Amino acid sequence: MFTIAALYHFAKVPEPAAVKGPLAALACRAGVKGSLLIAPEGINGTIAGSRAGIDAVLAHIRALPGFAGLEWKESRAEAPPFGRLKVRLKKEIVTMGAPGLDPASVGTHVEAAEWNDLIRAPDVAVIDTRNAYEVEIGTFEGAIDPQTESFRDFPAWWEANKARFGNKRIAMFCTGGIRCEKSTAYLKSQGVEEVFHLRGGILKYLEKVPEAESLWDGGCFVFDERVAVGHGLRELPYGLCRACRQPITEADRARAEFEDGVSCHRCIDVHSDADRARFRERQKQIALAKSRGELHLGR
Repeated sequence: MFTIAALYHFAKVPEPAAVKGPLAALACRAGVKGSLLIAPEGINGTIAGSRAGIDAVLAHIRALPGFAGLEWKESRAEAPPFGRLKVRLKKEIVTMGAPGLDPASVGTHVEAAEWNDLIRAPDVAVIDTRNAYEVEIGTFEGAIDPQTESFRDFPAWWEANKARFGNKRIAMFCTGGIRCEKSTAYLKSQGVEEVFHLRGGILKYLEKVPEAESLWDGGCFVFDERVAVGHGLRELPYGLCRACRQPITEADRARAEFEDGVSCHRCIDVHSDADRARFRERQKQIALAKSRGELHLGR
């Protein structure tokens, strides 16, 4: 079994490049794979490996100045969810495009066990901060879908819709909590006084809240080879379009627009013929690697 850790922490990183090298080297030695993003505002990522390997990476990050309070969410997978390790430097660990926000000035955290009571309240508007393709496969009952294609679109959506929420308390949620840290900080910067967000995100809710008591409907998209999880963080039967990296069902695979590794109904008109030729070559290499019992690193 592989241990998967989804983590993020906002803290000042004066020299991200100086953090990158030692962190990447340790993760490589520990056999850990996945993605880690380092920016002046903190660290974000999802990694997978052995129990000992994950523990070593987490201990290293927690030893960095300002990161002792690092929290993470764990799950398990029988197959390796990542093909390689990527440690990258970024301007933001989650890109919203709203400069000057103070991620320390966020909304009130609400624990998973208390979330149902909050979002059932008649004076609370519940907003899903994820992208439209994520919301499509699952969300909380009654949640508002901004139908954004990118997290960068959220400030513009709020500006166009804020009049709808004049006398409401705002409850926000996302996959693991990181987008809510920024989106609630953004709303507070816009003068919203009562704004809340789900601590640990949907993943913590699905882990902690019994299915019989749950207000969650559907699956939660995750950014690894599991594609989507449900209650108890069990894997759900979704595939992934390798061209646009969005979830697909068996019914989607049966559509005329679908070509494995090349296109689906969401992206058939997005990519050029040259793109699709490149995708077909990549898919060929994946099939060859599979026939040799190897993992294609470009997947």
